[in-house]
Amino acid sequence: MLLLWASAFAAIRSALSAFPPGELALLRFLVASATLAIVNAARRAPLPRRGDLPVILVLGVLGITVYHLALNYGEVIVTAGAASLLISSAPVFTALLAVAALGERLRPRGWVGIIVSFAGVALITLGEGEAFRLEPRALVILLAAVSASAYSVLQKKFIVRYPPLAFTSYVIWAGTIPMLVYLPGLLPAVRAAPWEALGAVLYLGVFPGAIAYVLWVYGLTRLSASRLSSFLYLNPVLAIGIAWLWLGEIPSWLSLVGGTIAVAGVVLANARRRSGWSRVGQGEREVQTLPEGN
Repeated sequence: MLLLWASAFAAIRSALSAFPPGELALLRFLVASATLAIVNAARRAPLPRRGDLPVILVLGVLGITVYHLALNYGEVIVTAGAASLLISSAPVFTALLAVAALGERLRPRGWVGIIVSFAGVALITLGEGEAFRLEPRALVILLAAVSASAYSVLQKKFIVRYPPLAFTSYVIWAGTIPMLVYLPGLLPAVRAAPWEALGAVLYLGVFPGAIAYVLWVYGLTRLSASRLSSFLYLNPVLAIGIAWLWLGEIPSWLSLVGGTIAVAGVVLANARRRSGWSRVGQGEREVQTLPEGN
């Protein structure tokens, strides 16, 4: 899962050489939707409950539509490695949303971690601009991080109702529907795209788009959310390495310093089992943090 999601940042940058951001997102998730439809038909997955459909649609819009459109538009200007570093701030937004929506309480250590993480994000946006100036388009990727965090918080109550494959499929299908607005421009883009770009989109749809999402939900049924999400701190390291091998690109030194600070702040803010978080009621609440990616 980590390798697939980390590779998505480089694959997106590669495919953006031939596809506009919206058409790229649509084609990627048409491929993912078709892949999941075939697998679900073979396994005879259960249908979603009628009462859950509005929530599934909201989850799809947040976790698929908004997240991937923002990420694609951001990666037009931001390197794949810097994009992964910015996305690594998602757990911080998850923490803030958990405070507001789930009644969790942050202790001083948690708030310090959030402040440190945002300082790192500021350095990344400076590092991606020319001559150390702010690159506002890099902030679009923060919208992706916020939408992923909202998705993580909202899915908490519904992830246990369905098998991982079925739940992932419903969310991806729901998130693909709004992107059909890009359908008129998709066919001309496909006709003009070289085979390398088409291969990158097919890879994005089948592996980071379908398989990795299923693995994430499956992992949440086997491990605690805090333990599983702790592995996600490896994502920027893997993404930068893959982007270097695939695209020959690496973020600026200022972005790397900012990324290190941002990830350190995320670790500090999410140290729930130690002193960053206080307990609520009879037990400590946990929130899934999606790096998503991817």
